[in-house]
Amino acid sequence: MRSSLLLASALAALAVPVPALAQAPTAPASVSAEAARFERDRQSILAQAGQWRVRFDMRENVSFREGYEPLEEKLSAGDEIVRVVYDDGTRISLQHILVMDDDMGNHFIIKHWRQDWAYEPETVLTYAGPNQWTLTPVPAAERRGAWAQTVWQTDDSPRYGGVGRWDYGHGLAEWTSGATWRPLARRDAIRDVPYDRYLGSNRHALTPAGWVHIQDNMKMGPAQGDEGEPVAIVQEDVVNTYRKVDNYDPKPGDDYWAATKEYWAGVRAAWDHRINASGGLWLEEEANRGAVTGKPLMDWAEEVQAGTLTTEEAIPKAQALIAQATVAPTN
Repeated sequence: MRSSLLLASALAALAVPVPALAQAPTAPASVSAEAARFERDRQSILAQAGQWRVRFDMRENVSFREGYEPLEEKLSAGDEIVRVVYDDGTRISLQHILVMDDDMGNHFIIKHWRQDWAYEPETVLTYAGPNQWTLTPVPAAERRGAWAQTVWQTDDSPRYGGVGRWDYGHGLAEWTSGATWRPLARRDAIRDVPYDRYLGSNRHALTPAGWVHIQDNMKMGPAQGDEGEPVAIVQEDVVNTYRKVDNYDPKPGDDYWAATKEYWAGVRAAWDHRINASGGLWLEEEANRGAVTGKPLMDWAEEVQAGTLTTEEAIPKAQALIAQATVAPTN
């Protein structure tokens, strides 16, 4: 009820434009301070939608284990559109889609990660160790005025979640999560490394050119010689910078999303059903692909777009696969 009143009050105000500067705009003075803050947060989240050139910068900095040498910096870049999947006021979902082409004019589309935002959440889906996620309660004091961000993989299986607040001090508009567990990214999972998870925090901040996603990851591994809690191996910074551009055609990515969004809605619903039914999820991860569900779910989306598989046929296949893949072994 409280969130509904906030939403009603905020929507009664004049629409707030997507910010062109780093700091998110303020809401009209006629709106109550709490509702104005809520709407300002919403516009900061929605400002991440658009057409971007992304620079990915990943670097291990400090080793905390004798004999381990931090990896060389890894830099890459790509074109990516971010589209609003839904905006229910207190719930916002943003889908990232990579749009690439070659010198021959061929387009390559990859459905990338998804970020879901929820205002004052009662629970957040968090990573609990290899192959396991759990719905974690958020205490009332922590969720007041806060937003949960849940990050999902390319096949809409879970990755990690965290809770934080938007802050507008010092000329910034930024959201910062607390430290949360998260599984290895593919760049690490395919290598023989001494760590098996990250303890990381997220920061999303608006910039004059767009926005930036900053991760502070402590890569953790089993304690040596005993079965104690995980220990730090090396610290990593990830800085992904999104710069607004118009020098590529987003249509191939939008065409993919138009053709497959109903299928992916069915996939999301299947994941949500399994998570809500058991208060979490067991799902096996593969080094080369992430979740074991990744390749078939992505392949069926391509078939839907190509017209060789209907959405009505694909969704039951996805539901059956997710139901099978999320049954934990008994031994």
